[in-house]
Amino acid sequence: MKLGLSMRGLGYHPSAWLDPRVPADGAISLPFYRDLVATAERGLLDVCFLADQNAITVSDTPKGAFGRTPVGAEFEPLTLLSALSTCSSHVGLVATASTTFHQPYQLARVFGSLDHLSGGRAGWNVVTSSRDDEAQNFSEDRILAKELRYERAREALEVCFGLWNSWDADAFVHDRSRGVFVEPAGMHRLDHKGQFFKVRGPLNQPPTPQGRPVIFQAGASEGGMDFAAAFAEVVYSVQHRLADAQAFYAAMKSRIAEHGRNPAAVMILPGILPVLGGTEAEAQAKYRDMQDQIDDIVGLEKLYRFFGDLSGHDLNGPVPDLRQDIAVVSRGEMMVRIARDNGWSIRELFRRTSIGNSHNVVVGTPEQVADAMEAWFTQGAADGFNLLPAKSPVDVADFVDQVVPVLRRRGLTRSAYAADTLRGNLGLPATPVGRLAGA
Repeated sequence: MKLGLSMRGLGYHPSAWLDPRVPADGAISLPFYRDLVATAERGLLDVCFLADQNAITVSDTPKGAFGRTPVGAEFEPLTLLSALSTCSSHVGLVATASTTFHQPYQLARVFGSLDHLSGGRAGWNVVTSSRDDEAQNFSEDRILAKELRYERAREALEVCFGLWNSWDADAFVHDRSRGVFVEPAGMHRLDHKGQFFKVRGPLNQPPTPQGRPVIFQAGASEGGMDFAAAFAEVVYSVQHRLADAQAFYAAMKSRIAEHGRNPAAVMILPGILPVLGGTEAEAQAKYRDMQDQIDDIVGLEKLYRFFGDLSGHDLNGPVPDLRQDIAVVSRGEMMVRIARDNGWSIRELFRRTSIGNSHNVVVGTPEQVADAMEAWFTQGAADGFNLLPAKSPVDVADFVDQVVPVLRRRGLTRSAYAADTLRGNLGLPATPVGRLAGA
C-alpha cells in the first residue's frame, strides 16, 4: 500500500498546540518540518504533503473563537518544500496550489523547479479555491463562479502540460566542441489561446526528471471527481466507513476508465487519523481525552462554515440542516450524514470531526490500526492512506515506530525505496516530453 504524511501545521487536532510535546512555533520552523520529513523517510513513506489556502480561514464566530487555534503562522508550501528537498532524498514532496488565482506559466515553472531541486520528487495537489476571503487577497471581491472554476483548472493544467513539454529530452546538448548549448530545433513554443489564458511559451527550464510532477487531486464534488478522473494520478478522499470507501473507490475507478485512462495507474488514498494505545481501552481513553481538550467555542467555529452560528443552539441537541449559502457542499453533506447515521449531537459532531477534519479516525492498538488499513486495502476501498497526525511530531513518530513495522511484517509496505523519483516509488508510468509527448 502507498503511504503519505499530511504535514499540516501542528496536527489535525485543533488544540494540539496546548500539548507540551508539540512545539507551539513548529508551523513556522524549518527544523520542525525537517524532522517530520526525516521521520517519514525512516518509515519509507511515499509522500510528504502540504495543504494550503490563500487566506486566514478561522473566523471569530462564535465570538472569542479567533485566536484559540493556531492561525497566521504558516509557510508558503513551495518555498518550504524547496528547502526540504535539500535535506531529504527519497520521499515525495507535494504542495497544494490553486488554479483559481495563479497563472499556469508561474505554476509550471515553480513545480518544475521543485522537481529539479528534488531530483524528481515533486507533486502538485491541484485545487480550485472556493472562498471569497481568498479572492479578496487577489484583487477580487468574490470568488469565481463554481461552474467556471473547474473549467479554468482544466485549461490551466493543460497549459502546464504543454509548457513541461517545451523542450525535447535531448535538446540541451551542452556540446563544447561545436559551441552549442541547446539545439534550437528541440524547443517548442506553446502559443496557447484559450478562454482564461493566453500563453506563448516555451518554459524557461529543461524537462524535469519526472517529465512532469505527479498530479494529485482532492475534490469530492461532482466537478472535482470528474476533474480527478481526467487528470489526477493520486486522489485524496474522505470516508469514514468501509462501505462508503468501497463505493467511492469503485465510482472513481469507473470514471477514470470512462476518460480512457487506466484505473490501475491512479492511486486513491483516503485520510486516516490513528489514535494509538498499548491496549484498546488505553487508546479509547486517549481519544476521549483528546475530545475533551476541544473548547466548545473552537468546535462551534469548525462547524460555522457549514451550519452558520450554532452558539444559540442546545449543544446536546440534534444537528440542524446545512446553511443555504454554503460554498463547499460535499464536506458539509458528509458531516450531516454521519451525524444523523450515528445520532450525534452538535457537540458530538464537532468533537469527532474537529479531530481529523472529518477524516476517518481509527482508535486502537498498532495491530488494530493495521487491521483496519489492511481491510480497506484488500477489500477495494483504498490503494493506500494519507496519514493525518492528531499532534505533530509525536503521532508521526508513533505511527512510523509502531504501525509501519506491523504493516511491513504483513508484506503490505516496502522494506526499501524502489526508486529515486516519486513516480517510481508510486509505480506510476513515466511521462514522455517534447516531441515524444506530442506524438
